[in-house]
Amino acid sequence: MRERRTRESRSWAYAALLFVATLFSTLYVGAGMHGIDPLKSAEKEGWVKGWFALWSGWDYAIPLLAILLAHEFGHFLAARWHRLDISPPYFIPMPFSLLGTMGAVIRLRERIACRNALMDVGVAGPFAGLAVAIPVLIYGIFTSPVEPLPKSGSYLIEGRSILYLALLWLIKGPIPQGQDLMLSPTAFAGWVGLLVTMINLLPIGQLDGGHIAYALWGKSQHQLSRWFRNALPLFAVLSGGYYALQALAEGRSASRVLSESMAGIQWFVWFVLLVLMDGIGGAEHPPTDPSELSPFRRACGATAIVIFVLLFMPSWMRMVSE
Repeated sequence: MRERRTRESRSWAYAALLFVATLFSTLYVGAGMHGIDPLKSAEKEGWVKGWFALWSGWDYAIPLLAILLAHEFGHFLAARWHRLDISPPYFIPMPFSLLGTMGAVIRLRERIACRNALMDVGVAGPFAGLAVAIPVLIYGIFTSPVEPLPKSGSYLIEGRSILYLALLWLIKGPIPQGQDLMLSPTAFAGWVGLLVTMINLLPIGQLDGGHIAYALWGKSQHQLSRWFRNALPLFAVLSGGYYALQALAEGRSASRVLSESMAGIQWFVWFVLLVLMDGIGGAEHPPTDPSELSPFRRACGATAIVIFVLLFMPSWMRMVSE
């Protein structure tokens, strides 16, 4: 018992350290969204000025971490409800990246034997994270301006899902040709919440979607997982081809067509990462005991599938060059 308490204390201390590091890394990225470099501010004006410059990124870091915390503690609390041995969430800081973090990981230290428990743990994270992400995104869209797109140079266009487009239309109405929503840091945090939920709901391996699929269909999930994972390069090609052909039909420049052809590259990168993590054949989901899934859990699984469809983005992020 004492050894377990010591292990838990160390796990939570390590998790707290990583969370603080991720807070700083997302604050740093958020400050950059305001055109502020805290490191340069510290170098030129002292560490006190650099410290205050860092906190200028709070309007990105705080909502993003709230979304990720809700997601991870959804899993954690559902697992604890079923008396499962689960680690605290370990956040991954990445200060010199687009998002400032690679999210968080949480580890079950034992197999989930009950299908109902597997469904509860699987859906709790996406549902909880989305419950925070949607209000954040709605507020962010309200406070983000619609402006003309640059006529030259390169710029990023965020992925568009059915849910995102619906919220954009309801809040801003039809956006004129040649203009777009310029996401505020808070709006971007809400959009990242949709992206993270979409990725996690893929029915692959031991992603949240993999847990949900296994709870619904048992060992049939193994084939579904392999099919989805091996289809990711095809998604990459189809996404890039769609946007490239669209640019070509609009008479865009060769540089625009070429940049649009890379619109689906994230799907290929994700495929490579999954292969590295799970091997060529793909890791099979641990089995559960033969038991019936309750009607309520089946409804939760069906809801998760609908949410995945509403959140699906053909391209996560497009770098457009005019």
